[in-house]
Amino acid sequence: MARSTAESRRKPEVTELLTLEVLRTERVSTGFVRVTLGGEDAARFRPMGYDQWFRLFIPVADDAVLSRLPNKLDTLAYLKYLAIARTQRPVLRNYTVRAYRPDGPEGAELDVDFVLHGSPEDGTSGPAATWAQTCAPGDAVAILDEGITFPAAAAHDRVLLVADETGLPAVAGVLASLGRHVTGVAVVEVPHADDVRELDRPAGVAVRWVVRDDPHALPGPAALATVEALPVPAGPVTAWVVGEQALVAGARRHWVAAGVPKQDVTFCGYWKAAKVRAAA
Repeated sequence: MARSTAESRRKPEVTELLTLEVLRTERVSTGFVRVTLGGEDAARFRPMGYDQWFRLFIPVADDAVLSRLPNKLDTLAYLKYLAIARTQRPVLRNYTVRAYRPDGPEGAELDVDFVLHGSPEDGTSGPAATWAQTCAPGDAVAILDEGITFPAAAAHDRVLLVADETGLPAVAGVLASLGRHVTGVAVVEVPHADDVRELDRPAGVAVRWVVRDDPHALPGPAALATVEALPVPAGPVTAWVVGEQALVAGARRHWVAAGVPKQDVTFCGYWKAAKVRAAA
């Protein structure tokens, strides 16, 4: 996950490896599956709201390897992680907290929404999406909390939020955390009509859903076209964009050209689309 505007980040007060287990899974729409995690360590998770994200370690063999993981992922710790044999090394991905409940039926619960691309049956989905569709209650994972990147302490009372489907959980978290007096617009692109959902948000923030005509088309261009067609407020505004890198770069470029100060634009490239070579 490529991240920028580091000055807007807020790290958790304590970073520690938490070992969680799958409680249940739910197919919430065509494009998403929700995995609910819990276990004794879940009570030690400290929710911060907004776009709180974490490192997710998914074991590929023996769950015991999770105990060998570090309590922080600095350069040295990452090198040690890479030193684990490939047949034993857990899959490492970054995800956003969709919801946290300290008082679930079995104790504290953490919801994680996974975007579904491809299928486990034909091998076209990635390792994290495959795990989300095939995991069972009791399966273990580990997480390292990394805090938030939305500039909560310095945010203006007007916002522009943009994301493709990979950023939908983050948008949902930001909207739910904003003061109820905040106004603005959130643009969210999704591949399927049933991926559209009600989001907890201030009444003055409109959510514009953009559903791609072709669910297999590259995410981002449709959302960017919507952003470029929207008027940019003349007054102070906090602009925030996450998702595929071309969408992120395009939205940031548009806002800055329209007069939004660079320090008021928070951006994060969650992923980068593969380049398609032209036939020789």
